[in-house]
Amino acid sequence: MIRPVRLPTHGPVSIDDDAIPADELSDALLRQLLPRLRRFALRLTRDPVSADDLVQSTLERALTRWSSRRPQGDVRAWLFTILYRQFLDSQRRTRRYARLLDWFTGADAAAPSAEREAIARSSLDVFERLPEAQRTLLWLVCVEGLSYKAVADLFEVPLGTVMSRLSRARSALRELHEGQAGEAHLRILK
Repeated sequence: MIRPVRLPTHGPVSIDDDAIPADELSDALLRQLLPRLRRFALRLTRDPVSADDLVQSTLERALTRWSSRRPQGDVRAWLFTILYRQFLDSQRRTRRYARLLDWFTGADAAAPSAEREAIARSSLDVFERLPEAQRTLLWLVCVEGLSYKAVADLFEVPLGTVMSRLSRARSALRELHEGQAGEAHLRILK
C-alpha cells in the first residue's frame, strides 16, 4: 500500500468529478490515474513491459519533482506530460544508442551509392563553410542531441537566444546548400 505524501499545495484537484485533495499524493489519486497512465504508455510503446517501465519512471519523476509542480495545475495533465516527455527521451536515447552501435560494429559497412556519397560530401563542405559559432551550435543540437536548455546553460545565454541562433544557422545552411543545387555534377542515367 502506498502511504500518502504531504505536499505543499492548496485546494482540491478534480479528476472525474471526484474531489481529491491536491496537498497529498494519495493511494486514491494513484489508483485513479494509474490505469489511464498505463493505457497511454501502452499506446505509445505498444509493449506491456515497456509501458509498465514508462509509468514507473513517470511516477518516480513526479514524486521527486513534486515541489516544482505548479500548485494550481492539473495533476493528471502534469503526469501525462511527464510520461510523454519520458517516452520521447527514451526514444531519442534508443536512436542515439543504435547509431553508435552501428558505427562501432560497422553495421553500416555496405558501400553507399555514388549519389549518396556525393550528397554527403557536398553537405559536409557546406557545413564547413558556416561560421564556427553556427557549426558548433548545429553540432551540439543536431548531432549530439543536446536540448536547447542544455545548450543555453552551456553557453550561459537565454533559451530564446539559442533558439534564434539555431534558426539562423539552419537558414544559413539551407541557403548555402541551395546555392550549390545548381552546381550538381551528377547525371541521372537510365
